[in-house]
Amino acid sequence: MNVKPDFSKNANQATTAPAFLSVWDMHAYYGESYIVQGINFNVHEGEILALLGRNGAGKTSTLRAIARTGSPETRQGEIWLDHQPLHNMSSHEAASVGLGLVPEDRRIIPGLTVEENLQLAQIAPPIGWSLERLYDLFPRLGERRKQEGVTLSGGEQQMLSIARALARDIKVLLLDEPYEGLAPVIVDEIEKTLIHIKEQGMTTIIVEQNAVRALELADRSVILDTGSVVFDGTAKEVLENADLRSEYLAI
Repeated sequence: MNVKPDFSKNANQATTAPAFLSVWDMHAYYGESYIVQGINFNVHEGEILALLGRNGAGKTSTLRAIARTGSPETRQGEIWLDHQPLHNMSSHEAASVGLGLVPEDRRIIPGLTVEENLQLAQIAPPIGWSLERLYDLFPRLGERRKQEGVTLSGGEQQMLSIARALARDIKVLLLDEPYEGLAPVIVDEIEKTLIHIKEQGMTTIIVEQNAVRALELADRSVILDTGSVVFDGTAKEVLENADLRSEYLAI
Protein backbone atom coordinates (compact mmCIF):
# COMPACT_ATOMS: atom_id res chain seq x y z
CA MET A 1 0.00 0.00 0.00
CA ASN A 2 1.40 3.39 -1.03
CA VAL A 3 1.29 6.09 1.62
CA LYS A 4 1.12 9.68 0.49
CA PRO A 5 4.12 11.67 1.80
CA ASP A 6 3.27 14.14 4.55
CA PHE A 7 5.05 17.48 4.22
CA SER A 8 2.54 19.37 6.36
CA LYS A 9 5.06 19.86 9.13
CA ASN A 10 6.88 22.20 6.78
CA ALA A 11 3.84 24.32 5.96
CA ASN A 12 3.66 27.84 7.41
CA GLN A 13 6.92 27.48 9.33
CA ALA A 14 7.52 30.17 11.92
CA THR A 15 10.50 32.44 11.45
CA THR A 16 12.21 35.04 13.56
CA ALA A 17 12.59 37.38 10.59
CA PRO A 18 9.95 40.11 10.37
CA ALA A 19 7.41 39.69 7.57
CA PHE A 20 7.25 42.38 4.90
CA LEU A 21 4.23 40.93 3.09
CA SER A 22 1.83 38.69 5.01
CA VAL A 23 -1.05 36.63 3.67
CA TRP A 24 -3.32 35.33 6.43
CA ASP A 25 -6.26 32.90 6.07
CA MET A 26 -7.00 34.03 2.51
CA HIS A 27 -10.01 32.44 0.77
CA ALA A 28 -10.86 33.34 -2.83
CA TYR A 29 -13.47 32.24 -5.36
CA TYR A 30 -14.34 32.40 -9.03
CA GLY A 31 -18.11 32.49 -8.67
CA GLU A 32 -18.88 29.44 -6.54
CA SER A 33 -15.59 27.72 -7.38
CA TYR A 34 -13.49 27.68 -4.21
CA ILE A 35 -9.94 28.26 -5.49
CA VAL A 36 -7.78 29.65 -2.67
CA GLN A 37 -8.56 27.75 0.51
CA GLY A 38 -7.23 29.46 3.63
CA ILE A 39 -3.68 30.25 2.55
CA ASN A 40 -1.11 31.60 5.02
CA PHE A 41 2.47 32.66 4.27
CA ASN A 42 4.96 35.46 4.79
CA VAL A 43 7.45 37.11 2.47
CA HIS A 44 10.47 38.86 3.93
CA GLU A 45 11.89 42.10 2.66
CA GLY A 46 14.47 41.69 -0.08
CA GLU A 47 13.87 37.99 -0.73
CA ILE A 48 12.67 36.10 -3.78
CA LEU A 49 9.84 33.68 -3.02
CA ALA A 50 8.93 30.96 -5.54
CA LEU A 51 5.18 30.20 -5.38
CA LEU A 52 4.92 26.76 -6.94
CA GLY A 53 2.55 23.86 -7.58
CA ARG A 54 1.01 21.83 -10.36
CA ASN A 55 -1.39 23.32 -12.91
CA GLY A 56 -4.60 24.27 -11.14
CA ALA A 57 -3.01 24.41 -7.69
CA GLY A 58 -4.04 28.06 -7.23
CA LYS A 59 -0.74 29.88 -7.86
CA THR A 60 -1.92 32.54 -10.30
CA SER A 61 -5.17 32.96 -8.37
CA THR A 62 -3.17 33.62 -5.20
CA LEU A 63 -0.99 36.16 -6.98
CA ARG A 64 -4.04 37.94 -8.42
CA ALA A 65 -5.76 37.93 -5.03
CA ILE A 66 -2.70 39.54 -3.44
CA ALA A 67 -2.71 42.18 -6.20
CA ARG A 68 -6.42 42.83 -5.45
CA THR A 69 -7.48 42.39 -9.08
CA GLY A 70 -11.03 41.44 -8.04
CA SER A 71 -10.83 38.13 -9.88
CA PRO A 72 -10.76 35.84 -8.01
CA GLU A 73 -13.00 37.41 -5.36
CA THR A 74 -11.45 37.37 -1.90
CA ARG A 75 -14.16 36.62 0.65
CA GLN A 76 -12.05 36.12 3.77
CA GLY A 77 -8.57 36.81 5.05
CA GLU A 78 -6.03 39.58 5.41
CA ILE A 79 -3.08 40.85 3.37
CA TRP A 80 -0.53 43.22 4.89
CA LEU A 81 2.34 45.02 3.16
CA ASP A 82 4.89 46.82 5.30
CA HIS A 83 2.36 47.12 8.18
CA GLN A 84 -0.37 48.42 5.85
CA PRO A 85 -3.60 46.44 5.25
CA LEU A 86 -4.33 45.66 1.60
CA HIS A 87 -7.29 43.29 1.91
CA ASN A 88 -9.95 45.99 1.54
CA MET A 89 -8.17 47.82 -1.28
CA SER A 90 -8.85 47.88 -5.01
CA SER A 91 -6.10 46.90 -7.44
CA HIS A 92 -5.41 50.58 -8.11
CA GLU A 93 -5.05 51.32 -4.40
CA ALA A 94 -2.81 48.28 -3.84
CA ALA A 95 -0.62 49.37 -6.74
CA SER A 96 -0.35 52.87 -5.31
CA VAL A 97 1.10 51.54 -2.03
CA GLY A 98 3.68 49.30 -3.63
CA LEU A 99 2.41 46.14 -5.39
CA GLY A 100 3.51 45.61 -8.97
CA LEU A 101 1.89 42.74 -10.88
CA VAL A 102 3.47 41.51 -14.12
CA PRO A 103 0.75 39.29 -15.64
CA GLU A 104 1.47 36.32 -17.86
CA ASP A 105 0.08 38.11 -20.95
CA ARG A 106 2.29 41.19 -20.22
CA ARG A 107 -0.43 43.65 -21.37
CA ILE A 108 1.78 45.97 -23.37
CA ILE A 109 -0.39 48.88 -24.54
CA PRO A 110 -0.84 48.94 -28.34
CA GLY A 111 -0.05 52.15 -30.14
CA LEU A 112 2.45 53.33 -27.52
CA THR A 113 6.22 53.22 -27.80
CA VAL A 114 8.44 51.55 -25.24
CA GLU A 115 9.09 54.92 -23.64
CA GLU A 116 5.43 55.91 -23.63
CA ASN A 117 4.50 52.61 -21.93
CA LEU A 118 7.03 53.41 -19.21
CA GLN A 119 6.05 57.06 -18.89
CA LEU A 120 2.39 56.14 -18.51
CA ALA A 121 3.23 53.96 -15.50
CA GLN A 122 5.85 56.18 -13.94
CA ILE A 123 5.05 58.25 -10.90
CA ALA A 124 5.93 61.92 -11.12
CA PRO A 125 8.55 62.79 -10.17
CA PRO A 126 10.18 59.32 -10.12
CA ILE A 127 11.74 58.50 -6.75
CA GLY A 128 13.83 55.42 -7.45
CA TRP A 129 13.37 54.32 -11.04
CA SER A 130 13.97 57.06 -13.59
CA LEU A 131 13.84 56.22 -17.30
CA GLU A 132 17.64 56.38 -17.40
CA ARG A 133 17.94 53.85 -14.57
CA LEU A 134 15.42 51.53 -16.25
CA TYR A 135 17.35 51.73 -19.51
CA ASP A 136 20.55 50.92 -17.63
CA LEU A 137 18.79 47.87 -16.21
CA PHE A 138 17.35 46.88 -19.62
CA PRO A 139 19.70 48.20 -22.34
CA ARG A 140 17.58 46.62 -25.07
CA LEU A 141 14.67 48.82 -24.06
CA GLY A 142 16.88 51.88 -24.28
CA GLU A 143 17.85 50.90 -27.81
CA ARG A 144 14.18 50.46 -28.75
CA ARG A 145 12.65 53.30 -26.76
CA LYS A 146 10.91 54.80 -29.82
CA GLN A 147 9.64 51.43 -31.10
CA GLU A 148 6.01 50.44 -30.54
CA GLY A 149 5.94 48.14 -27.51
CA VAL A 150 3.75 45.41 -29.04
CA THR A 151 6.25 44.94 -31.91
CA LEU A 152 9.04 43.85 -29.55
CA SER A 153 10.08 40.21 -29.26
CA GLY A 154 8.53 38.13 -26.47
CA GLY A 155 11.59 38.50 -24.28
CA GLU A 156 11.75 42.24 -24.83
CA GLN A 157 8.06 42.58 -24.03
CA GLN A 158 8.69 40.73 -20.76
CA MET A 159 11.50 43.16 -19.98
CA LEU A 160 9.18 46.07 -20.74
CA SER A 161 6.47 44.64 -18.52
CA ILE A 162 8.90 44.29 -15.61
CA ALA A 163 10.36 47.75 -16.23
CA ARG A 164 6.86 49.23 -16.32
CA ALA A 165 6.11 47.71 -12.90
CA LEU A 166 9.36 49.06 -11.46
CA ALA A 167 8.60 52.52 -12.90
CA ARG A 168 5.92 52.94 -10.23
CA ASP A 169 8.58 52.62 -7.47
CA ILE A 170 7.00 49.44 -6.13
CA LYS A 171 7.89 47.54 -2.96
CA VAL A 172 6.93 44.02 -4.13
CA LEU A 173 7.22 42.63 -7.65
CA LEU A 174 4.67 39.91 -8.51
CA LEU A 175 5.68 37.84 -11.54
CA ASP A 176 3.25 35.43 -13.20
CA GLU A 177 5.01 32.91 -15.50
CA PRO A 178 7.79 35.31 -16.57
CA TYR A 179 9.69 32.59 -18.50
CA GLU A 180 6.71 31.39 -20.54
CA GLY A 181 7.66 30.97 -24.22
CA LEU A 182 11.12 32.48 -23.83
CA ALA A 183 14.41 31.06 -25.07
CA PRO A 184 16.83 29.94 -22.32
CA VAL A 185 19.28 32.73 -23.16
CA ILE A 186 16.53 35.33 -22.57
CA VAL A 187 15.52 33.62 -19.33
CA ASP A 188 19.17 33.89 -18.24
CA GLU A 189 19.08 37.61 -18.95
CA ILE A 190 15.85 38.16 -17.02
CA GLU A 191 17.17 36.15 -14.05
CA LYS A 192 20.30 38.31 -13.93
CA THR A 193 18.04 41.36 -13.80
CA LEU A 194 15.95 39.89 -10.99
CA ILE A 195 19.11 39.12 -9.02
CA HIS A 196 20.33 42.68 -9.61
CA ILE A 197 17.14 44.31 -8.32
CA LYS A 198 17.09 41.88 -5.37
CA GLU A 199 20.57 43.15 -4.46
CA GLN A 200 19.04 46.63 -4.39
CA GLY A 201 16.36 45.48 -1.94
CA MET A 202 13.45 44.45 -4.16
CA THR A 203 11.06 41.82 -2.78
CA THR A 204 9.75 39.41 -5.42
CA ILE A 205 7.16 36.62 -5.68
CA ILE A 206 7.55 34.47 -8.77
CA VAL A 207 4.98 31.99 -10.08
CA GLU A 208 6.63 29.75 -12.65
CA GLN A 209 6.00 26.36 -14.25
CA ASN A 210 9.75 25.92 -14.72
CA ALA A 211 10.06 25.05 -11.05
CA VAL A 212 13.75 24.15 -11.07
CA ARG A 213 14.79 27.49 -12.54
CA ALA A 214 12.53 29.33 -10.12
CA LEU A 215 13.97 27.40 -7.15
CA GLU A 216 17.53 28.04 -8.27
CA LEU A 217 16.73 31.76 -8.27
CA ALA A 218 14.64 31.91 -5.08
CA ASP A 219 15.52 32.13 -1.41
CA ARG A 220 12.34 30.42 -0.23
CA SER A 221 9.41 28.51 -1.67
CA VAL A 222 5.75 28.07 -0.89
CA ILE A 223 4.12 25.09 -2.61
CA LEU A 224 0.37 24.92 -3.17
CA ASP A 225 -1.86 21.94 -3.79
CA THR A 226 -5.58 22.35 -4.54
CA GLY A 227 -5.59 25.85 -3.12
CA SER A 228 -3.78 25.13 0.15
CA VAL A 229 -0.18 25.51 1.35
CA VAL A 230 1.55 22.14 1.63
CA PHE A 231 5.12 23.40 2.06
CA ASP A 232 6.76 26.60 3.28
CA GLY A 233 10.51 26.56 3.56
CA THR A 234 13.77 27.22 1.76
CA ALA A 235 14.23 26.69 -1.95
CA LYS A 236 17.20 24.49 -1.14
CA GLU A 237 14.97 22.14 0.86
CA VAL A 238 12.75 21.63 -2.16
CA LEU A 239 15.68 21.06 -4.52
CA GLU A 240 17.08 18.45 -2.14
CA ASN A 241 13.77 16.64 -1.46
CA ALA A 242 12.94 14.30 -4.35
CA ASP A 243 9.71 13.07 -2.71
CA LEU A 244 8.37 16.60 -2.30
CA ARG A 245 9.24 17.53 -5.89
CA SER A 246 7.65 14.37 -7.23
CA GLU A 247 4.47 14.65 -5.18
CA TYR A 248 3.67 18.31 -5.78
CA LEU A 249 5.79 19.54 -8.71
CA ALA A 250 6.05 16.42 -10.90
CA ILE A 251 9.83 16.85 -11.24
